[in-house]
Amino acid sequence: MLGRLSRLSRDPLDGDQRVRRGILQAALLGGGATLARFFSNPLIAEAATSPREQAAQAAAERATTGMPTPKIKDLSVIDVAAGSFPHTVVKVTTDQAGLYGYGDASSAGPGASGKLVNVMVEQYLKPLVVGRTVDRIEQIWQLCYQSSYYKNDHVQNCGIAGVCDALWDIKGRQAGMPVYQLVGGKCRDASDTYVSPPMGASGQEPARAFVEGSKKLVAEGYRNIKYVTFARDGAVKNAFGTDTFPDGGEVAIDRDKWMRQIYTILEAFRKEVSPDIKLVVDVHSALDGLHAVQFCKDCEQFRPWLFIEDVLPVEEAAHYRLIRQQSTTPQAIGECWDNPHEWRFLVEERLIDYIRHHVSHIGGFTAARKIANYAENFEVKFAWHGVPKSPVGTMADVTIEQTCENFGTHEHNPWSPLVEEIYKGDLCQVRNGYMFIDNLKPGWGIEIDEALAAKHSSYTEKPAITRTPDGSYIAGSG
Repeated sequence: MLGRLSRLSRDPLDGDQRVRRGILQAALLGGGATLARFFSNPLIAEAATSPREQAAQAAAERATTGMPTPKIKDLSVIDVAAGSFPHTVVKVTTDQAGLYGYGDASSAGPGASGKLVNVMVEQYLKPLVVGRTVDRIEQIWQLCYQSSYYKNDHVQNCGIAGVCDALWDIKGRQAGMPVYQLVGGKCRDASDTYVSPPMGASGQEPARAFVEGSKKLVAEGYRNIKYVTFARDGAVKNAFGTDTFPDGGEVAIDRDKWMRQIYTILEAFRKEVSPDIKLVVDVHSALDGLHAVQFCKDCEQFRPWLFIEDVLPVEEAAHYRLIRQQSTTPQAIGECWDNPHEWRFLVEERLIDYIRHHVSHIGGFTAARKIANYAENFEVKFAWHGVPKSPVGTMADVTIEQTCENFGTHEHNPWSPLVEEIYKGDLCQVRNGYMFIDNLKPGWGIEIDEALAAKHSSYTEKPAITRTPDGSYIAGSG
């Protein structure tokens, strides 16, 4: 029998047949019981049908470390409520002591159902990936994505992002280099940023607050300033002539009056702030089609522009064709998009200038790099949505920004002191308005004080409610 096994190498069979025959003969040497046990394990039975894959895996292991490739042992979720919005981070632990990785899975914005991400990771994705080797990032991403009949739900995508980015962190730790080196190195030294001044003191005139806050940021080196339109005009009265409706809800926006207020603010900005400074206005999807076209036309006078952000809700994206026909004001959209197949026409028809996904909403680092590369073919830049995001997520964003050619700008939000206590390492820092990767450590270069994070893990989600004076609920964030 042993003589027969030694002649396997001379058999006129292909590699798969020889390996398969070797498996069966070895099992037969141990008797039928061994063979039965071998195929009673469904994972082994599945592997036995793929000997080519087994052989390739073994060869890869021998060629790299000479040790078995680490396998995923556990998935856990870390919630951090240490700023304006909570962060969700997935930790992937391997079967090799001290080898683990972190990935950002934050669900962004009001009413974003962030707590459901924990359920997605722990109850759905964990059973899929535990026991798999950590080296197959693309395969594991596809496994998680294709496992659902209903794809591109942002909760599912956030969970996938956390797992995916944690695997990139692990790969960097194994290789002993930061992730930006793993994907080919930098094509630029830093990421130009844009930033929002504080809202101003309660009761302060909005234009004065924006101008004074902007001047301070310009003095710090920022070249791109964003006006955040979360603040609605409190003087708007509803159909009952009051500030609140009978159900207690507040009036949020009278579109025409609100547009005039923004023009006043932008006019004051252009009179007092350097003409070299570019503007961003975030509309938060609050306008309908006709108002959006008019708004973009009216705003041309306040150039130079970086872009107008989310002037329309995603359901009304076809109106971007009208905006492009009638206005030269640059357009950005994306933070509310989860499914790339729905917005693809905006890029292919060059109806927008910047794609602005929240990276975790589309499946993390792996998916975002593909989207950035796709948009480059149409001269569309990317400017990822920045809040809420952990330092781990920011490092992933900036890694794409500094390794992909069609980067546009980075949305910067300073860390709270507590965030800098929880997240240890060379966090991305802004100097003279540019975001730098100071990290030379492997992976994302960040560790988390999980004990401290656990003390600050509780948070309450705010719903996204925007109403007009007649009581209608409309798109936009409150």
